[in-house]
Amino acid sequence: MIEFRNVSKSFWTGTQRKVILDQASFRINLGGSVGILAPNGTGKTTLINMMSGLEKPDEGEILRSSRISFPLGYMGGVLPKLNAVENSRYIARLYGLDPDYIESFCRYICGLEEYFEMPIATYSKGMRARFMMALLLALEFDIYLIDEGMPSSTDAEFNRKAGSVLRERLQKATVVIVSHQTDILEKFCQSAAVLRNGRLTMYDSLEEAKQVYNYAQ
Repeated sequence: MIEFRNVSKSFWTGTQRKVILDQASFRINLGGSVGILAPNGTGKTTLINMMSGLEKPDEGEILRSSRISFPLGYMGGVLPKLNAVENSRYIARLYGLDPDYIESFCRYICGLEEYFEMPIATYSKGMRARFMMALLLALEFDIYLIDEGMPSSTDAEFNRKAGSVLRERLQKATVVIVSHQTDILEKFCQSAAVLRNGRLTMYDSLEEAKQVYNYAQ
């Protein structure tokens, strides 16, 4: 479970104060996956970082009672100068898991072959996305946090492997996807919320949230 209680968050842009959340209260329970629709520039990444604990609110309280993932695509903890072998084993030790298993799992999902033993800094954007997705799936969480959808890849084998593992995870885990595109949420989410002007409103169904979101566009 993730619960926000009267949470406020804002930034000074240099010319004005940008409000991300204004006294927001909501809860994400374990079970059906949840989408959050938000236009570009409204603070989607900040919101999901607060859910994971990477950023703190200005006011209010955020409660967590589940194993919550780092946001998909977040590179914190992964050292670019190290290769995927070293990084996967380092992350495994941080989480108290078997380094041999985590390395083997990531090798299988990534399909990076000899690049798995090359520094992350030499990877293309797509290769980095594949490694981070593999690492996320290697670590079992109750709630997975995804910012702007799944990483895109032209590698059909990677998509097949990662998709198969993700579908298995979804049978017992919750996914929170924050995006400005409704079609991304349709693949995974049963319910959704809309974030606009610092207000986050939860809706019982994705369809209802889409109607509100599209009407205000």
